[in-house]
Amino acid sequence: MRSRDGNSTFSLSICTVVLLLLSTVLNADEYLISYRYVVKDATLYNETLLISKAMQKCKSTADASVKKALILETNSTKNLKQIISKNSEIFLNYIHKLGLYVEHKSSTINLQNTSSTILTLKTTCFKVDFNDSFVKMAPLK
Repeated sequence: MRSRDGNSTFSLSICTVVLLLLSTVLNADEYLISYRYVVKDATLYNETLLISKAMQKCKSTADASVKKALILETNSTKNLKQIISKNSEIFLNYIHKLGLYVEHKSSTINLQNTSSTILTLKTTCFKVDFNDSFVKMAPLK
């Protein structure tokens, strides 16, 4: 669209910004991530983090219950499992906000107490956008 003086730069700049924003959203990869943490008798027994690239697009939208996406430093690597491992505490705090399923069992046999607690993040689809120095992750619902 041309302005009164014949210049069309303003409308071109708006189109360019919109196209750049759409390309960053559309170029993001989708990953399926699940997490399981098992504690038996106050000792870490097992911790499992499973990550796989989605073979099909997830049929969902961005989760509105999470206010902002998780941003982690990458140091120019594209391996998501390594990135999460280096920033494990930040990632664990983030998935606690998403909601973990907690299963706790305790029993006493012959005056001996035993307990087990299992924390599970069900398989969740994340939209992951890699940049030069950071990765942005947002869960889809």
